[in-house]
Amino acid sequence: MSFIRVLLAILFPPLSVIGKGCGSFIIVFLLTLCGWVPGVIAALIILNNPN
Repeated sequence: MSFIRVLLAILFPPLSVIGKGCGSFIIVFLLTLCGWVPGVIAALIILNNPN
């Protein structure tokens, strides 16, 4: 997980997971719409997953 990805996950969570697939992007986008904190948490969890 690079520093730039972590910074993107904090500032704009959906943009940070765009390389992980469409499903991850949609999930993080919807969670970000519900609230900024759930989107950030989901983005960091997805980015921390080695798969």
